[in-house]
Amino acid sequence: MQPLIRKYDFGEMVLDGEKHVRDLIITPVGVIANWWRKEGHRLQLDDIRKYVPDNIEYDAVVIGTGYYGYMSVDDEVINFFKKKSVDVFISDTRKAVRKYNELVEKGKKVLGLFHLTC
Repeated sequence: MQPLIRKYDFGEMVLDGEKHVRDLIITPVGVIANWWRKEGHRLQLDDIRKYVPDNIEYDAVVIGTGYYGYMSVDDEVINFFKKKSVDVFISDTRKAVRKYNELVEKGKKVLGLFHLTC
């Protein structure tokens, strides 16, 4: 089972006892820590393709846009996931954490992309 997010606060996320202080990606097969994007407050498709292998299967994508929701998500990203017929949820990271945990607890395979600060 994927790890649950036990705590989130500005700049800090704890996954089943493991503390992260940089943006991260959670996949059904592991965690990708220290996730960097070309532009810090903009999520582009290349920012995902660079880190997430094509062979990872997931039922849903949860994107946390930061504590205050400042990270924008390109339409190209949304369309990419819709073509894969997966549900996409985008919100500030506080709400995204709740959605991620809810889906994981229901047994869904979730791809979580989380901006931890602003």
